[in-house]
Amino acid sequence: MTDSAAATGKQVYFRLLGYVKPYWKIFSFSLIAMIALAIAEPLKAALMKPLLDTTFVEKDPDMLVLMPMMLIGLFAFSGIAQYISTVSLAWVANKVVMDLREQMLNRILALPSQYFSDNTSGGLLSKMNYDVGQVRAAATNVLIVVVRDTLTIIGLLAWMLYLDWKMTLMVFVIAPLIALVVKAISHRMRNNSHSLQDAMGDMTHIAEEAVNGNRVIKVFDGQAYETKRFNEATNWVRRFEMKITNTSAANVPVVQLIAASALAVIIYIGSKGTMTVGAFVSFIAAMAMLSSPIKRLTSINEHLQRGIAAAESVFKLIDQHPEPDTGSRQLDRAQGTLQFNNVSLHYANSESTALNAINLSIQAGETLALVGRSGSGKTSLVNLIPRFYQPTAGQLLIDGIDITDIRLADLRRNLALVTQEVVLFNDTIANNIAYGLRQDASRDDIIAAAKAAHAMEFIEQLPNGLDTLIGEKGARLSGGQRQRLAIARAILKDAPILILDEATSALDTESERHVQAALENLKRGRTTIMIAHRLSTIENADRIIVMEQGHIVESGNHQSLLAANGTYAKLHNMQFCD
Repeated sequence: MTDSAAATGKQVYFRLLGYVKPYWKIFSFSLIAMIALAIAEPLKAALMKPLLDTTFVEKDPDMLVLMPMMLIGLFAFSGIAQYISTVSLAWVANKVVMDLREQMLNRILALPSQYFSDNTSGGLLSKMNYDVGQVRAAATNVLIVVVRDTLTIIGLLAWMLYLDWKMTLMVFVIAPLIALVVKAISHRMRNNSHSLQDAMGDMTHIAEEAVNGNRVIKVFDGQAYETKRFNEATNWVRRFEMKITNTSAANVPVVQLIAASALAVIIYIGSKGTMTVGAFVSFIAAMAMLSSPIKRLTSINEHLQRGIAAAESVFKLIDQHPEPDTGSRQLDRAQGTLQFNNVSLHYANSESTALNAINLSIQAGETLALVGRSGSGKTSLVNLIPRFYQPTAGQLLIDGIDITDIRLADLRRNLALVTQEVVLFNDTIANNIAYGLRQDASRDDIIAAAKAAHAMEFIEQLPNGLDTLIGEKGARLSGGQRQRLAIARAILKDAPILILDEATSALDTESERHVQAALENLKRGRTTIMIAHRLSTIENADRIIVMEQGHIVESGNHQSLLAANGTYAKLHNMQFCD
């Protein structure tokens, strides 16, 4: 490990320890217990000397009874101190992990949309589960071993120096050798730990895709392919785990061999010296007792390097810049006027431009439909309104105010969104309708929204009505039922600007009839921007915008666009003519 890498590792670990600060009382209590435990260890060796020195026992025969009792008491004291230190430090570590997970989730919820385009959800889940688990080990095992065993080694060395400083110097000779071994191994383990985290992210991502796409996998006979992908990913996880294990396993025996060699030399020298039997046995006992803490200190390097690598991964996520929110203007309830002034959008890591110099005015209460082939820029255009993405050039105004000047929370409070891929949570129907800002909505308001969305007719047939749990992503409901719940949620929010992104494109005729009726209730009195592939759903729109390759190529109502016999007419004929 280079000095710069070591410094980085120290900075990361000290930053991790900064999360302990709110729990300093329990942490201090644990440290006190560890100090007490460390003091007890050299005392065990020290008791050997008077117990075995015949001259000491002859002067005070009662010591033959007292010494064993003291030894039992010392071991009991050590056990209590070890229990207190372990439990209290584990409590602190779990609190730290909880705080880290909360920070990670808060940061994930504040990240810009581009981040989710560039990173897999499996990788993020791996950070929150696997990486933080490694941090816990570093925050508990490492601290316990480093503090307790370092103090124990210091105490044992002090006793050994008191007994015979010349022989003790042999211990100091082996210390640099051990340090060199640990330093050489640390760099390899850190690199392997980083690789392991990446492999865990890939494995989690593949498993998540297999769970979410299980029906497609079965129908298209993709089980063998997915199994192969997963086996390859898990094999990389296994390989990196084994590399870390091999490195760690080699670390301990090498250190023990060095220590055993020094012990052999000391025993030989001691046998030639003038130490009493009690002093010599006490010295050897102290040195033998050094073996366990040294072994733990060297083996803990694996957990330390894993923990530092995991902490780097966690902090990398926490340190991501949230989506910009520089606006300071308050917007209570917008009238709903939208103005795109020469707006362009170019996504990061994309060669083409999604939107090119868009100029568009939408009046308050107007229903505007966006149509065009896939990739024409429809979704890119509506994604600018809630500021999921920032325009590369140009200006977007709401009620004459640049949206970048409006506080993000105020901006989004004035928007409602219904998409083809409905997002529902594994909760009750009522909680899914009264979500977010409206979580305290009354039962009557929830029922009114559900009725307006034509959802009460199926809700009343469910076992627990509004209190029915709908499963992950609403798995216990049909597509049309999920859409109507999403519409009910938008109705309850009562935002002045509504975005409908292909809200009916995947529905059957019966479900579409219910959803269209619900949408008519939802659009009433609101500025509505609709994206639709099914042109029959937007024939009554006040205005239809046709897009191609990021440009607006046509604008008008249904009849005028058909009469123009342009792009819209061609799209219409493709859908309705054989």
